[in-house]
Amino acid sequence: MTLALLHTSAVHVPVFDGLRDRHHPELGLRHLVVEELLVRARVEGPEAVAAAVRDALAEAVADGARAVLCTCSTIGGVAERSAAELGVPVLRVDRPMAAEAVGSDRIVVVASVESTLAPTLDLLREESGDRTSFVTTLVVDGAWERFEAGDRDGYLDTVAAAVDRIDPADGGVVVLAQASMADAAERTTTPLPVLSSPRLGLAAAAAAVRRHG
Repeated sequence: MTLALLHTSAVHVPVFDGLRDRHHPELGLRHLVVEELLVRARVEGPEAVAAAVRDALAEAVADGARAVLCTCSTIGGVAERSAAELGVPVLRVDRPMAAEAVGSDRIVVVASVESTLAPTLDLLREESGDRTSFVTTLVVDGAWERFEAGDRDGYLDTVAAAVDRIDPADGGVVVLAQASMADAAERTTTPLPVLSSPRLGLAAAAAAVRRHG
C-alpha cells in the first residue's frame, strides 16, 4: 500500500516517516517535495499554482500511489479539488485537525506565514457546519525567517513562546495551522489544548489507502 505525500519543504519528510514507523508500519510512503509551490502561492495565491499541484499529484498517481496527502495548508484546498480527475483520494493534512477543533467554542489559529490563514479559516468554516466557533488568528513574528534559515529549534521555540502568551482565560483550543509547527506543541506550557495536523492527517490518509488499496 503506497501513499504519496506532497510537501513544500523537505523538513516534513522525517516527521511523516517517523509517524509512519510508529503508527502505520505497513504503509509505504513516497515523498514529493516541491518548494516552489508555496513560494508562488504566498505571492500569487493558491489558485495560481493549481495546475502545478495537479501535475505533481498526477505524477504520484502514475507511479502507483493509492492516495495522496498534501502536507501544506496553504495549497491543501487546491490539492483536494484534484481528487475527482485523478481517481484516487486526495487529502489535506489539516482537515482532521480542523474537524476536532470546531468542537470548541473558541479557536485560536496560529501560523508563521500569513498565506496560511485564509485557507485554514475556510477549512474551519467547512468543518463547523451549523456550529459557530469564535475564531481569532495569530501570525508569529519572526518565526518563518528562522524556518527559512534552517533554525528548526529557533522556529519551534518562537512558535511555542507565542502560544504561551495566549491568555488561558480565553479558553478554547489552539490550532497550529502548519505541519511544520507540530513539534512546538511539546514545547509549550499553556494549559490550553494545542492541536497539530501531522498525526491526525496521516491516520486519515492511511485509512484512505486501506479503503482504496
